[in-house]
Amino acid sequence: MISASHESRAASLTLAPRGEIRHDWTVEEIEALFALPFNDLLFHARQVHRDHFDPNAVQVSTLLSIKTGACPEDCKYCPQSGHYNTGLGKEKLLEVEKVVEQARAAREAGASRFCMGAAWKSPREKDLDVVLEMVRRVKALGLETCMTLGMVDTDQAGRLAEAGLDYYNHNLDTSPEYYGEIITTRTYADRLETLGHVRQAGMKVCAGGILGMGEAPRDRAALLQQLARLEPHPESVPINMLVKVPGTPLENVEDLDPIEFIRAIAVARILMPASHVRLSAGREQMGESTQALAFLAGANSIFYGDQLLTTGNPQVDQDRALFAKLGLHPEQRESCVDDAHQQATLETALVRQSATALDTEASRLAYDAARA
Repeated sequence: MISASHESRAASLTLAPRGEIRHDWTVEEIEALFALPFNDLLFHARQVHRDHFDPNAVQVSTLLSIKTGACPEDCKYCPQSGHYNTGLGKEKLLEVEKVVEQARAAREAGASRFCMGAAWKSPREKDLDVVLEMVRRVKALGLETCMTLGMVDTDQAGRLAEAGLDYYNHNLDTSPEYYGEIITTRTYADRLETLGHVRQAGMKVCAGGILGMGEAPRDRAALLQQLARLEPHPESVPINMLVKVPGTPLENVEDLDPIEFIRAIAVARILMPASHVRLSAGREQMGESTQALAFLAGANSIFYGDQLLTTGNPQVDQDRALFAKLGLHPEQRESCVDDAHQQATLETALVRQSATALDTEASRLAYDAARA
């Protein structure tokens, strides 16, 4: 028999009606979701997942580090930070042909999206032209394209969109309250501003966070609240488990309970029903049972391959075997629909940018006339 307390706790939650998207979740509501009995939470998450996705399809991405090491940021989890001695050498920006070769191999291995990451605070002008050519060449292979290059301004975001970039990744990492314990070289507002530039340019957003960095449970709820407040929600929400790298300040932080991690996956699925929730970094440390629970809780995207930037990832053959065991299959990209949607979004954004530019110019001329 179900206890009255469990029934009343579930009934007190203001869950969005089936099919409705909310952006007004409070931290208290999200904490109430986290506090649900595990079976109830997964039941709600599975309902939401089935309402919006094929429950047995998983979007598959491959991630390549196109420029490694010597990053000026001081993110305490990151082996690429130049502030810490992790034994990771500095590498220059990869040649375009090498990136295209890796993208072709990823496509042949079953990936539908190719993600490229560079250890920069923000891209320099001389590097951006090379990056734009990477986007064009990878896009020509029929793959979705994603990049993470640090902070980008309005002009940079617009040029990336014009080159055909589908997704831009820029994680919030943790809650606004805990953020200063992890990073001091870039503010939370900086991150939100970059996501705004990405949206304005018409690209899709990939934004998530990292769990297990010593944050409190409320910080996990507050992180998900920030992501759910974005309008529209990020199309892709990577939920990372901290990979503890020797030499970083978080190398000895206490492990996060896997059940708490699965709860975060389920809550993310409920808060952002139409987003792909990605089971991201940390999968190499997870057993098959934990990964299976993550898929059950609503994760429907993974990185596929041997490495995530500089940390390990389950090998392709292991993932294929797990998919077969669970009856999962890679999600197929509907390229025509996706490209048409992105083009329409991009055109709308460009019209909006043009209108803004005209308004700015009109204001400047009015100011000049007043001075004259």
